[in-house]
Amino acid sequence: MILNELKNKRILILGFGLEGRDTFLFLRKLFPNKVLGVGDRLKISNFKFQISNLFKNDKRVKLHFGKNYLEALKNYDVIVKSPGIPPKIIAPFITKGQKITSQTEIFFENCPGKIIGITGTKGKSTTASLIYKILRKDGIKAHLVGNIGKPVLSLLLGTRGAFAIRSRGVFAKRNAPTERNAPSLGAKPRRNISDILRGKKDDIFVYELSSHQLYNLKKSPNIAVLLNIYPEHLDYYRDFKEYIKAKANITKYQTRKDFLIYNSQNPIVKEIAQSSRAQKIPIKGKYFELNVAAAIKVGKIFKIPAGTISKVIKEFKSLPHRLEFVGKFKGIEFYNDSLSTIPETACEALDFLGNRVQTLILGGFDRGLDFKKLVKAILKSKVKTLILFPVTGERIWLEIVKHQGWGVSLGRGVSLRENASRPDRESASRPERVLESLLHYFVKNMQEAVRLSYLHTKRGKICLLSPASPSFGIFRNYKERGDQFKKWVKTGGKIRTGRFARSGRFASRKRLAT
Repeated sequence: MILNELKNKRILILGFGLEGRDTFLFLRKLFPNKVLGVGDRLKISNFKFQISNLFKNDKRVKLHFGKNYLEALKNYDVIVKSPGIPPKIIAPFITKGQKITSQTEIFFENCPGKIIGITGTKGKSTTASLIYKILRKDGIKAHLVGNIGKPVLSLLLGTRGAFAIRSRGVFAKRNAPTERNAPSLGAKPRRNISDILRGKKDDIFVYELSSHQLYNLKKSPNIAVLLNIYPEHLDYYRDFKEYIKAKANITKYQTRKDFLIYNSQNPIVKEIAQSSRAQKIPIKGKYFELNVAAAIKVGKIFKIPAGTISKVIKEFKSLPHRLEFVGKFKGIEFYNDSLSTIPETACEALDFLGNRVQTLILGGFDRGLDFKKLVKAILKSKVKTLILFPVTGERIWLEIVKHQGWGVSLGRGVSLRENASRPDRESASRPERVLESLLHYFVKNMQEAVRLSYLHTKRGKICLLSPASPSFGIFRNYKERGDQFKKWVKTGGKIRTGRFARSGRFASRKRLAT
């Protein structure tokens, strides 16, 4: 959306997270005298620091916070929606003639530099980071933006994220412009963002794009990287097809002058690539190999020397919670793959690390995903112990039982669900063997999970946290889940005497066919 189109429109910023706050600051700089609306489902009390800093002495802002915040939509012409708000939620409140846009769309429509867009169900952040580091190593003026980097509109004003406000206050960079001393852009908006961008037109923006950011986007990046597509975020979209459609927007509007780097091993990605008008560059690889392959291809497009690319790859350290090597403790190697929120990534992690994985920690929030492939991967692997979090941990074990044709009963006249709901401390410390080769535990906290990992993983073997499920319910997010894992691993899995997590334990007496 060209900025000049916003001049005489009533604008509502919907969602007041980091991106929403960044959008407000951007629009306020462009339109200092315009009335701007801000809405969020959370109560205004959740934003006391942000409110006091952003809206102090600002008499031209209307606030719509709380459960009825969507009712304000009817009073505005343009809605700048944050990506975390599902389109289906706001659909009943949209009236004819209203324009729904986003920070991503505003940036794409007005950015004077080239954009490298990276998407995929998994691997976006690692690939984007690699590409960014390769470009910077070669002396190219690159910016890492989107999910992993800075909010893009801050860059367009040259603030470099100095206005980022967090829940405990303002953390502005030293000597960064403030609301009081920041240069005013005047009441009259410019027609194109290049007039105000503090940089050159040859700047490169490495943009990590989620499906939410791609949804309804009407312009594609100059270079698109499409890594993989698996069922994910099905609570956000109407169905899997809608999710695929959103992902496909990364190449939908490309021309023959553009490039599409795509994973030729992923059937859905391959099908999307066939309809793309861009110059197609196929890649292959497992896990990190795929990320590296994509980064190398981007480097070649920019004619970056192979030696420069190779040096960056060798020096690159995996990002936190993405098959992150935590360390070797008591002879055991621990890997933190907390960002694994779907079965496919757990399968890939098992495949990548190989037969030394002896203990696997799984389970989390249930989005109704299919675990059949994961079960087959587990049974084919050398994993000896499963440590399972609710709710999907129980589903995964039930799938193992069904796969072996045992039915729901385990020979005791107690169903899986009934047995799992009646844990006892004695069984927590003395699990029965499952078919000689596979033990399983149900746990409800990470401390107990790590304690059991130390007990059941031999020296020279691997303990892998790759939950194959979202973290909600027990943890705030995947970061907290991974951080707790690392914390307890580094303390040796110690737990206070006499205190155990409430956990159900059960085991079948049948022999497991491998």
